[in-house]
Amino acid sequence: MNIGRGTLAATATVVAVALAMVGYVLSPPSFDPAPLPASEEFHSLPAQPAAESRTVPVESGFSTERVTVHARGEDLRATIRAPLSPGRHPAMVFVQGSGSGTGTEFTSQAKWLAERGVVTVAYDKRTVGYSFRDRDFGLLADDALRMIELLRARPDVDPARTGLWGVSEGGWVVPIAAARSADVRYVVLVSSPNVSPLRQVAWALNEQLLRLHAPTGARDLLTRAMGGVGFDFLRYDGVPSLTKITQPVLALYGTMDPSIPFVESTRTLTSALAAGGNGDYTIRFLAGADHAMRINGGQFVSDYLPTLANWIKGLPGTAGQGPPIAGATPVQRFQATDVPAAPWYGGTTFLWLTICLAAVGYVSAPVTEMVVRLRGRDLRLAANAQAWSGIRRRVRRMAWTGLGMLAAALAFIILIVLFSVNQAGAWPAVQSGWLVVRLLAVLMLAQEVAMTAAVIGALRDGWEPTRWQSFTLACVLGGTGLLLLTAAYFGLFAFPW
Repeated sequence: MNIGRGTLAATATVVAVALAMVGYVLSPPSFDPAPLPASEEFHSLPAQPAAESRTVPVESGFSTERVTVHARGEDLRATIRAPLSPGRHPAMVFVQGSGSGTGTEFTSQAKWLAERGVVTVAYDKRTVGYSFRDRDFGLLADDALRMIELLRARPDVDPARTGLWGVSEGGWVVPIAAARSADVRYVVLVSSPNVSPLRQVAWALNEQLLRLHAPTGARDLLTRAMGGVGFDFLRYDGVPSLTKITQPVLALYGTMDPSIPFVESTRTLTSALAAGGNGDYTIRFLAGADHAMRINGGQFVSDYLPTLANWIKGLPGTAGQGPPIAGATPVQRFQATDVPAAPWYGGTTFLWLTICLAAVGYVSAPVTEMVVRLRGRDLRLAANAQAWSGIRRRVRRMAWTGLGMLAAALAFIILIVLFSVNQAGAWPAVQSGWLVVRLLAVLMLAQEVAMTAAVIGALRDGWEPTRWQSFTLACVLGGTGLLLLTAAYFGLFAFPW
């Protein structure tokens, strides 16, 4: 018994509408950051004093020394660059941002500073106790303090001017270290979020998607995925550590940084320092600078390194001198808000179970064939070979479609992340990627309806499936059904676009 194409199309349409409604009911509250009201304090900033960014002349050459530093659970390789000029010099430790990187990313800055009289140490980030899922900022702070000990033991270092420099994620690490040890005599925060990691990532995602002209549905997909991630470090609150900083602080932000809510980050920093009674802070907004203080990922903005070197070399006289906040006007369009937590069925555990169940169904079809053949001739299989052959072909198509949709969704997320890292991207690529993901979801829905109709028709025509065939169909139809519900939760059947 065959079911007409018109009936199948109508059924698929009804199911798609039902999934859109179910997705709306199942989904958590939408992520919709409110605009950040403009404030007079950031729209009337004084210009940065010219003396802060004056040219810093080269003093001498520098030496390069590679050492190994013992840390908790791991030995860290570090590179020290020290001026060859006599006497004691200020010293600084580079603390990395997120990800597992090496100290080589700071080579150009370290050389520039060493030539101008600042000892620096850049070290490889630990791999033990740090991963994509688990991050212990306190452990990273301990690594930074071990580098401070390394510098303070050197005869060419001025122990009264040894400090920490932290970028991005380092903005959560450096305050912990500074609060723990008075050996940290100053703090430099570059593109420091100061809000929770989850709020920072959500803000950056929203900002980048707006710049890419991405569909609203794409934002909903990514934020719902983020809400289902149960990483503890995403809820980290750095304010308690900021309130314990008693050392002079230099904070630098770029006005073209799409990764940091710099206005709210500044407010959080100043209020935390004020709560701790620390008024020795200098906050500067550098025009045109991105997250790494560069211009579109290229050269450093001209004022960055001179401002850094002049401030460090001028300590303690530069601590708290001049206007506390100055520079270019920062414009933050939206507030940094938390992503709504996903319900239990929107978490990564349920998602993986759904994928595994569908995978079992897709794999069970060829396994079924192999088992039946090993057991010998099965009369019911022989009598109904034609019916099972057609159904088996549908199973294979569904398997490829399900795999394609998951791969497309993953590729789409990676595409957005890469565009965010590079702070550029073509909006047609984003639109096209979103279209491919949604079309594959619709195709999977059509195949599920057609598969169900084919099974019903075969049963009405007298087909008697074997136990293994019944198991295969239950896994395939059930697993695909759960995948469709998951796709509905993530908004792949939602309207509008």
